[in-house]
Amino acid sequence: MNFELDEDILFMKKNIRDFIQTEVEAVAMQIEEDNHIPERIINLSKELGLFGLSIPEEYGGLGIGMVGKCALYEEIGQTHNGYTTLIGAHTGIGTVGIVEMGNEQQKKKYLPDMASGEKLGAFALTEPAAGSNAANLKTTAVRRGDKYILNGLKHYITNATEASVFTVMAVTDPDQGAKGITSFIVEKNFPGFQVGAIEKKMGLRGSHSAELIFEDCEVPVENVLGAEGQGYVNALKILANGRAGLASRNLGSCQKLLDMSTRYAKERIQFGMPIIKNQAVSHMLAEMAVEIEALRSFTYRVAWMVDQGMKVIKEAAMLKLYGSEVYNRVADKAVQIHGGLGYIADYPVERYYRDARITRIYEGTSEIQKNIIAAQLEKEYS
Repeated sequence: MNFELDEDILFMKKNIRDFIQTEVEAVAMQIEEDNHIPERIINLSKELGLFGLSIPEEYGGLGIGMVGKCALYEEIGQTHNGYTTLIGAHTGIGTVGIVEMGNEQQKKKYLPDMASGEKLGAFALTEPAAGSNAANLKTTAVRRGDKYILNGLKHYITNATEASVFTVMAVTDPDQGAKGITSFIVEKNFPGFQVGAIEKKMGLRGSHSAELIFEDCEVPVENVLGAEGQGYVNALKILANGRAGLASRNLGSCQKLLDMSTRYAKERIQFGMPIIKNQAVSHMLAEMAVEIEALRSFTYRVAWMVDQGMKVIKEAAMLKLYGSEVYNRVADKAVQIHGGLGYIADYPVERYYRDARITRIYEGTSEIQKNIIAAQLEKEYS
C-alpha cells in the first residue's frame, strides 16, 4: 500500500489549509451565530474547485482518487463542521450516485454544474418510517407515460435548502420489498416538489436539513438513476462509497481538537505549573493522539482499497463506526481538558462536541455499521 501524495494533491492541500485557516476560521463563530455560511466563503470554495472533488475531469471536476480526496477532506475537516458538512454532503452522497451509476446523458446534463458549485447535490433516502430500516420506504413512484409521479415525504435531508439536484429513493413496486425501490434524479423546480420545514438541530449550524415533500411530483423517465428496482442497492453503494470521505473529515476535526487541547494544556497554569504536566491531562492527550493516528492509518488504507477497485463493504462500515466513535471520544476529552472553558459557547471546543454527536447517527448509525460488519463476517465464515 502506498499513501504517498503526488505534488498536485500536496499543492491543493496547502491551498485548502491556507483557505481554511485564513477565511473559514475567521467567520466560524459568525456561521455558528447566524446559522448561515457567507456567500463569499461559498464563492471562494467554488474557485478552489472544492465542489468538484468527486467528479471526473471530463465533467469539470478534479478527477482525483479516494486517497487524494481524503487528504483534502482532512484539511476541510479542521474547521466549522457546518461548512464541512455542506461540502461533504455535496461531494459525497450528493454526487456519487450520478458519477457511479448515471448514464452518459445524465452525467453531461448534471455533473458540470455540480462540479462548479453552481448546482448543489443532496441525497434523499430517510423518511419518518425509514431511517436505519432503509427498505421501509413509503414514498412511491408510479409511471405514467413518459413520467414517474412521486408522492411522499423525506426528512433530515442535508443541503435540502441549498441543493438543486436530488438523488431520491422511491418505491416503484411495493410487492418486491427492497427490490422494488428505484432511484431518481429530481430537480428542485420539478412540478409537485417542494422543500418543507427546516429542522432545528443540536449542531452543524450553517448546514441545513429539511423535509422534502412530493405531491404528484413529475419526474421524466430519463431521470431514473440506474435500472428500475436497483434503488436500494444504489443507496447502499452510495452510502458505502462516502464512508472513507466522512471518516477523513472526522479525522481533520479530531486533529484540530488535539491541536487546540495541547496548546491550551501548555498555557493553562494550575498549582503553579501548566496542566500538561498533570499526568491525568497528559494521558488524555496521549490517548487522543493514539486514536487519531490509528484513525488516520485506517482511513487511508480503506481509501487505497477503494482506489484499487477492491470490495470494501465491511471495511467501510468498520471505518465509519470507528471514525465517528473516535471523534466523539476525542471531543469529550477536549472538553474535559478545557474545563469550564470547554463548556462555553464562545469557545470552539463546545461547538465540536455538539457537532461530533451526529456522526454516530447520520449516513448509517453505529449500530447499523455493526450489523453490516457482522453480516459480512458471517458470509466470510460460511
